Amino acid sequence: MTDSVSSHQGGCECGAVRYRVHGAMRGVVNCHCKQCRRIHGHFGAYTSVERSQLTLINDAGLKWYRSSAAVRRGFCGHCGASLFWDNEGLPSISIAAGTLDDPTGLKSIAHIYTADAGDYYDIDDDLARYPGTMRGAT
Repeated sequence: MTDSVSSHQGGCECGAVRYRVHGAMRGVVNCHCKQCRRIHGHFGAYTSVERSQLTLINDAGLKWYRSSAAVRRGFCGHCGASLFWDNEGLPSISIAAGTLDDPTGLKSIAHIYTADAGDYYDIDDDLARYPGTMRGAT
């Protein structure tokens, strides 16, 4: 976790889910896996934060979708916004970067699951690229 240490807020389009982050957020990782592309309509862009640093201000619309045995995805049941990627075995939770209020102070740092990238776009920046996860990378 590196980029932002101050307090940030964010939420869905309709306001039925609002959250606050206190603490450092990781730089944004762009995920090109098929699940993210289907859920976001393009690749997913996620920061992450330690669970203890995320507070839900309003969770009236928050729904969870179990996308695998270990992972659930949080979204707004009213407007459909994708908000969270949660591997319940990890100490951190991922937040869809586009749901943070501006300014975020964050920068993209890598692309993951590039082997699954859609055929309708190119990854044409100089960020680190991984065909799968970043695990094991330095």
